[in-house]
Amino acid sequence: MTDLTFDRRAMLKTAGAAAVGLSAIATAAAPRRKYVIVGMGSRSRMYLTAITKTYQDGNELVAICDTNPGRLETAAKFVAANLSKDGGVKPKKYLAADFDRMIKETKPDCVIVTCPDAYHDDYIVRALDAGCDCITEKPLTTTPEKAQRIADACKRNNRHVRVLFNYRYSPPRTQVKDLLMNGVIGDVLSVDFQWLLNTLHGADYFRRWHSQKAISGGLMIHKSTHHFDLVNWWLGSEPEVVQAYGKREYYTPKMAQRMGLKSHHERCHTCPEKDKCTFFLDITADKNFKELYFDNEKHDGYFRDQCVFRPEIDIEDTMNVIVKYRMGATLSYSLNAMNAWEGYNIAFNGTKGRIEHSIVEGGAVSAGATNYQADQDRERIRVIPLRGKPQDLEVWTGTGGHGGGDTVMLNEVFGKAEPDKYKRAADERSGFYSILIGAAANRCFETGAAVKISDLVTGLTSPVVAPMPTRDDPVPMPLRS
Repeated sequence: MTDLTFDRRAMLKTAGAAAVGLSAIATAAAPRRKYVIVGMGSRSRMYLTAITKTYQDGNELVAICDTNPGRLETAAKFVAANLSKDGGVKPKKYLAADFDRMIKETKPDCVIVTCPDAYHDDYIVRALDAGCDCITEKPLTTTPEKAQRIADACKRNNRHVRVLFNYRYSPPRTQVKDLLMNGVIGDVLSVDFQWLLNTLHGADYFRRWHSQKAISGGLMIHKSTHHFDLVNWWLGSEPEVVQAYGKREYYTPKMAQRMGLKSHHERCHTCPEKDKCTFFLDITADKNFKELYFDNEKHDGYFRDQCVFRPEIDIEDTMNVIVKYRMGATLSYSLNAMNAWEGYNIAFNGTKGRIEHSIVEGGAVSAGATNYQADQDRERIRVIPLRGKPQDLEVWTGTGGHGGGDTVMLNEVFGKAEPDKYKRAADERSGFYSILIGAAANRCFETGAAVKISDLVTGLTSPVVAPMPTRDDPVPMPLRS
């Protein structure tokens, strides 16, 4: 090497080292993303933990907000326990009436909405108009009118709202998406989908605020938005027409009497027949329930353990829905809230075969699920070619909540996002189509007539979806039987 070559390389090496040093300083000095969370119920715990503990390096919780001052204090103690090991700044506490002041004083980058469903639109719109990004728990909202408010706010602020559909991220459901994307069964012509809630989890929707359709939108919105979004995402298409029928026949005063009770009552805690009722929930027995709800009843009068048979419940417990999709497929869906086991069966019928997928959620601990003896029976994916031999696939697995979906999703939201060929990240466009199927079904329950999705909200645009097989590809002739 000549002296000139050496000096030049040394200079480049020195310059590179300096650049790395400057980059490290810039990285170290980069401000953490600031969040506020609205709604301190049980669902907020996942986000409180993610921001203040798991992903605290790049994120900061600057404020928490709720209508109930007791739940604010409980949440503050929960956060303090996360921060105690590594230090950190405790979030400020604001009542819901002071939401706008909270935004002005704490200047968050993003507002996370985890309050009851019917109030999502109010905080989403106010956050967008204040110049903040917004993340919301599912469902995005509860009615077409509220959806229109959000759509208009997104348009005038040129922003999107992130809707966290954790079911998309669970490994078995991603595996089903992978099979469909790769054209394993060709064009999907129809989908048969049964979702079952057992009499433990299913009953729980009838003892809390979810039992009031004005707040939750009913199970067609609060629960089924998960399921409708999965089908929308699996198919990579938007729903066009909905027909549905729903009723409440199990969680009724009459059923309480048929089960041998004298009557329905206000709540479990004061129920005179608690020893006879197997739906009894001792809200004081669970530490988290007691601290979060029972100890804070004095602030707002909300009972987390209301009677599941009381007459003022106005949501359905048995529902059937048919949906026509833009790409041509049809969906037959049912949701029942009083089953012997919990989970689902789904089948995709295609031009080259059929995919059958089932999951027993909670396994043998679910009421009546003792007929599922082995672990491998809890999650199943089977591919059946036309006139071919069925093949049971090894199911993809993960760890954490919602079948491993929560871990993957939270890492994408608060950690380091990786390229995702499945396009699992969802914004308000996916949120709209998931809740509008439920909203259309609710309208069908009242009128008996089919509902067009395009009649519910104006200005809808298509979500970002992963590429799917076209309906113009050659289709192989089935094997001879």
